[in-house]
Amino acid sequence: MSSEIDLPITGAEILVRCLAEEGVEHVFGYPGGAVLYIYDAIFNQDKFQHILVRHEQAAVHAADAYSRSSNKIGVALVTSGPGVTNAVTGLSTAYMDSIPMVVISGQVPSHAIGQDAFQECDAVGITRPVVKHNFLVRDVKDLAETIKKAFFIAKTGRPGPVLVDIPKDITMHKCVFNYPKEVEMRSYKPVDKGHSGQIRKALQLLLQAERPMIYAGGGVILADAAPELNRLVDKLGFPCTTTLMGLGGYKSSSDKFVGMPGMHGTYEANMAMQHCDVLISIGARFDDRVIGNPKHFASHPRKIIHVDIDPSSISKRVKVDIPIVGNVKDVLEDLLMQLDASDVKVNAQPLTHWWKQINEWRERDCLKYPTSNEVIKPQSVIEKVWDITHGDAFITSDVGQHQMWAAQYYRFDKPRRWINSGGLGTMGVGLPYAMGVQMANPDATVACITGEGSIQMCIQELATCKQYHLTPKIILLNNRFLGMVRQWQEIDYGGRYAESYMDSLPDFSKLAEAYGHVGMKIENPADVDGALKEAFGMKDRLVFMNFITDQAENVWPMVKAGKGLTEMLLGSEDL
Repeated sequence: MSSEIDLPITGAEILVRCLAEEGVEHVFGYPGGAVLYIYDAIFNQDKFQHILVRHEQAAVHAADAYSRSSNKIGVALVTSGPGVTNAVTGLSTAYMDSIPMVVISGQVPSHAIGQDAFQECDAVGITRPVVKHNFLVRDVKDLAETIKKAFFIAKTGRPGPVLVDIPKDITMHKCVFNYPKEVEMRSYKPVDKGHSGQIRKALQLLLQAERPMIYAGGGVILADAAPELNRLVDKLGFPCTTTLMGLGGYKSSSDKFVGMPGMHGTYEANMAMQHCDVLISIGARFDDRVIGNPKHFASHPRKIIHVDIDPSSISKRVKVDIPIVGNVKDVLEDLLMQLDASDVKVNAQPLTHWWKQINEWRERDCLKYPTSNEVIKPQSVIEKVWDITHGDAFITSDVGQHQMWAAQYYRFDKPRRWINSGGLGTMGVGLPYAMGVQMANPDATVACITGEGSIQMCIQELATCKQYHLTPKIILLNNRFLGMVRQWQEIDYGGRYAESYMDSLPDFSKLAEAYGHVGMKIENPADVDGALKEAFGMKDRLVFMNFITDQAENVWPMVKAGKGLTEMLLGSEDL
């Protein structure tokens, strides 16, 4: 046990002490009646900074990005009732992407639970499907241990968000503070080390492969296993693809990187995924947006090795031949150790033929797009952002066409630089994500790539940015449509654009200025480069750039829902 304080202190003070013990530096939150004792305790401490957001959803998104970009545990604090229901979208977003986070919610006093009290809701019941675990604290004596458990559960095994619901009277009650150094939970024993025999089998299969493929996902990022993945790919010389959540896990500047797979992946990545004879999946889950139709994916015989911390993810969507349960970093370290000790070399001649085939697929140049001197092409904006930031910025995005263009055209060489909502696909995350990233990385260049639909969902956080001197560069690719909805309506719904046109938009430049920031409107392709250089040169200002882009531009390639990886549309001519 840590050192004890002789005098009893309130539950609110205990919570604050617990967060300090965990090394928390920032808490994102919004006050309300049920958490006012907690806020009073925060007012009287100096161990961490509270960031006052303008909506609880933004608090959880910011805490989420804080964690994604730094490997620290993001923390959010919300009140009862609508406070916690506003947090549900953020919890679900983090849960789908396995992001470690602790959310503290206030609750009505214990005696009022179940009485339909003012601002009462069943926080534990409501959040149960969208958290890794949750707690309702019934006794102030249990509070410190519960917080310790929450942080432990959030960051171990397959990470995820944990909610701790604290009734108001618990924050008033007193007891002696005692923070445990560690916790023991009989029912929770996550495995880190992979089975050495399974790893040995996997290595043998990889070295015998004629058409090998390395498929890596967000688990590589979460486990901080990018160095091990890069070493494995470079040592074997195999092609590597990383999912949307895995971008930056392997350096995209390498010729061994074949791009992102899946619905908007590259032609060469999808063809290689489908035609390989040995596929190793590392920290990825064979998501429907990655492999398309599972029956089509299974129609081509291949041996599959699956490395994942979560045993329930293995053989969930596709049958695998060699399952390896363990932390990705630990498994890759063991695999590399066995590879270094092995006398067996890769199957060189077939590998040469395999690369020849992949390079033929590459020649299709599936990401090429028509340039224009008349209208701004959104892809060109992303490419210029990459040039100006030297590929070294933290990029947050919302969800839609702009998200896919950012993933395709900003080439990530480092992990934790690409911050987006993958599993849930949550519009509105981009700006609060940029806030969380900058709080965790105060000296970094941060850019938020967004659309005119997404940005308006949490646009009030421009006020938070002003209050805390946050200076991300907001890059709005404004095509006056809900772009991805319009694209699907064009392709699958006969061009009937039902409610996808944004008929009344604000003057974003003036809106940004009203919040105290710099606003720009860019309509001419010749002005794009200069505007970006000017904006990124203003280190101490938030700059909101409204790029008026081509309304008709679509994201290609595209694998339609229900189709297989090799049934790609490479452009409008394939419709």
